[in-house]
Amino acid sequence: MKYFLYIRKSTDEDDRQVLSLESQEVELNEYALRERLEIVRTFRESQTAKAPGRPIFNDMMARIERGEADGIMAWHPDRLARNSVDGGALIYLVDGGYIKALKFPTFWFEATPQGKFMLNIAFGQSKYFVDNLSENTKRGLRQKLRRGEWPGWAPVGYLNDRLKHNVIPDPDRARLVAKLFERYSTGTFSLYDMRHESISMGLFSRAQKKLSVSLIQNILSNPFYYGIFRYNGELHEGSHEPIITKNLFDEVQRVMAKKARPQNKVMKVEYPFRGLLICDECECSITAELHKGHHYYRCTKKRGACSQKYVREEALDEQISAALQSVSLSPAWADTWLAKCDEDARGDAQASDSLARDLRDQVKVIEDKIDRLLDSHLDGLIEKDEYAAKKKKFLNHKIDLEEKIATISRKGDYWLEPMRTFISEAKQAGIIALQENLSAKRDFLQKIGSNPRLAARRLMLNPREPWRILADSHPRPDPSSSDFSHQPALLRGQDSNLEPSP
Repeated sequence: MKYFLYIRKSTDEDDRQVLSLESQEVELNEYALRERLEIVRTFRESQTAKAPGRPIFNDMMARIERGEADGIMAWHPDRLARNSVDGGALIYLVDGGYIKALKFPTFWFEATPQGKFMLNIAFGQSKYFVDNLSENTKRGLRQKLRRGEWPGWAPVGYLNDRLKHNVIPDPDRARLVAKLFERYSTGTFSLYDMRHESISMGLFSRAQKKLSVSLIQNILSNPFYYGIFRYNGELHEGSHEPIITKNLFDEVQRVMAKKARPQNKVMKVEYPFRGLLICDECECSITAELHKGHHYYRCTKKRGACSQKYVREEALDEQISAALQSVSLSPAWADTWLAKCDEDARGDAQASDSLARDLRDQVKVIEDKIDRLLDSHLDGLIEKDEYAAKKKKFLNHKIDLEEKIATISRKGDYWLEPMRTFISEAKQAGIIALQENLSAKRDFLQKIGSNPRLAARRLMLNPREPWRILADSHPRPDPSSSDFSHQPALLRGQDSNLEPSP
């Protein structure tokens, strides 16, 4: 009788079974020599048998059906099959007489009803082992997810802690990954630029390879860096230390989404105020043209006739500068109010503690909602997609609140931060108004007002709160001078005190 020798190692435990192919082959050849069995071909395979579809095993089975051998020799039945399909195929070939013998050094088999029954039990035990191992693995994985532990290889910027079975920030790369987020959030870099930036700052993979553009995009899109991670289509709150804040991550996503939209071709002539305004008469956009060396802005008139006329860029620049001046604070006033904010902050510990308690109560409410949401999902009341979407919303809200609590703990004056920011920006408005940077003026005008319009060559603006308070205020005395700083308000329906060019 002629035999095929089949040896297999599993891919599940690669390190411990590297030598199993060699050891199986040595043992089986010695067994064949003792039993005087003729081996006509050896099949070696490094693939798990828990699912059908092994190419080398299937090739061997096809050769058996063609009569190239009478039997198969293996170390144990579990080397041949760990699933019901392959096990059934082997027994079927035994029943059909294609396989006349199966030889195992560690298992007895004869082609009798009793032998096939015992072989069937061996295959069943092998499948039970695989199923049980899979269930134990899934149970351990679910427990890791409950503890917020990432169950995979640590992303760039983190390391796997083999003792605690979690991930920790990489002392060499974590700060570089944070810097990668910070630079991209400015909006001045493309993903290709970020690849060059990563090289210049010394950010490489653990294998000391340069980061590809796709990997950088994955890093910048991965919520893992601010404390949560995706697994199997669901967000989980991680127990690892975040590298960046959620606010920074959200800003990066806004920049990435903006850059992903199709961009207009670069214009040879730059018109900084193009697309900024709309026509007050017909609601069309205000476009720009170049005539005799000057930039003129006019209505596109795409909706029909419109009586509005051109306005020169210099005149529009003067009106926008006046609008910025109308919501500005003089440096002396700004510094005075910032000093008052600092004074309030020093005696504000009690208010901060109260705010922190309120935020912690909100976090507890969100945690209760997440628990109830999970119960509803397990009870079959909501589908997985709806569960994942709502959980993502709750988790992100929770992260926002926890970041606010952390900021209060560090600074103790979180509620004053918006005030400080507003005062600093109001101080900056006056500085920008005096500069010749038209792009900066355009950007700041968009910040302070909604839907700026152009009517009869005059700028009309509705300042948002709290900018409206400054625009509507009376002239303010400068603390360092007896003069008054007159800053005209430009509101809808109110003419500017600046005359545009004809």
